[in-house]
Amino acid sequence: MIQAGIIGGGGYTGGELLRLLAFHPKVNIAFVQSSSQAGKSVASVHDDLFQLKDLFFSANPPLKADVLFLCMGHGKSSVFMRENVIPAHVRCIDLGNDFRLDSTFVYGLPELNRDHIRLANRIANPGCFASAIQLALLPFAADQLLGKTIHVHAITGSTGAGQALSETTHFSWRSSNISVYKAFDHQHIPEILRSLKQLQPEFNQDLHFIPMRGDFTRGILASVYFESDLSQADLDQLFYAYYKDQIFTKVTDLNPHLKMVVNTNHCVIQVKKQGTCVHIISVLDNLLKGASGQAVQNMNLMFDFPENDGLHLKSAAF
Repeated sequence: MIQAGIIGGGGYTGGELLRLLAFHPKVNIAFVQSSSQAGKSVASVHDDLFQLKDLFFSANPPLKADVLFLCMGHGKSSVFMRENVIPAHVRCIDLGNDFRLDSTFVYGLPELNRDHIRLANRIANPGCFASAIQLALLPFAADQLLGKTIHVHAITGSTGAGQALSETTHFSWRSSNISVYKAFDHQHIPEILRSLKQLQPEFNQDLHFIPMRGDFTRGILASVYFESDLSQADLDQLFYAYYKDQIFTKVTDLNPHLKMVVNTNHCVIQVKKQGTCVHIISVLDNLLKGASGQAVQNMNLMFDFPENDGLHLKSAAF
């Protein structure tokens, strides 16, 4: 058994981590930190976790753990790392965006960096949109086949905005509504391009990304397309070969939809030739494969556990 600590356990990603770690066969939750919820039981904040009624949030716990998950808002992890002495043996997994472009952290996308993750002490967990889009594009980059401008439209559920209230997260605004935000300027674009260039250093085309807010709570559907000379047979061979040994990323001939993946750590991908373009659909749960589930997957790799320990989850079809 290893000891796990969570910094920032009161929000969506922290709560999702608690749900996963509470049933992980090789993990004990050593402490859960939250400045806003300090002194309260976990069960009183995340009331579906009634079995954790004897675990309490603390404001400043001793950092005594084997692995530390940072689940704070963007920009706060780097402050925490500056203001606290993290013992050298404690492995850290940051779920924010502070270290995704930092070379001192390993970028935690297992389908790209599995061997590096196994040896890492510091992991930067990928962004949710970034995970879905990169998994749609990695097979092309690995074979040096990206050569045209990439176009992406992707829609996410309301949990992707975090737990803090804002005008666009209110039920009355979000319900029966859809909108575009941060068009061509989303914060995940640099990490996507960095990963593509890791595999295909000569790639220098634009990635045009239009993110959208959906009127549902969980999940991301990314629709990616660009010009390509590859045939359908070429595409099938490329994707099935790249993902044949991956536990959580699966290629399908079916038309992917969110109910295939919500409440799981899976990403499901379809690739089709459409005229002169290739079109890829990638779907995942933004709180699991796009955040906390992938963080547990990274932890499993770091500690040489089976990669799917604690992640035997099923989707809800109805």
